[in-house]
Amino acid sequence: MTRYEIILYWSDEDEAFIAEVPELPGCAADGATRQEALANAEIVIAEWIETAKELGRPISQPKGRLLFA
Repeated sequence: MTRYEIILYWSDEDEAFIAEVPELPGCAADGATRQEALANAEIVIAEWIETAKELGRPISQPKGRLLFA
């Protein structure tokens, strides 16, 4: 399990729950339920980090709860 903040909300447009990871630009997942969106976010976070490593891009350390969200 990762320690990045995940913002979870319902999207009428997508008709799904969305899980965004603000500390990792462009990192988001969706799901029919909150649990599914959260599980998918964990997978996408791991893939995001793996891709960033392969490309030699910087990876932010998890900061926990963000105050601006």
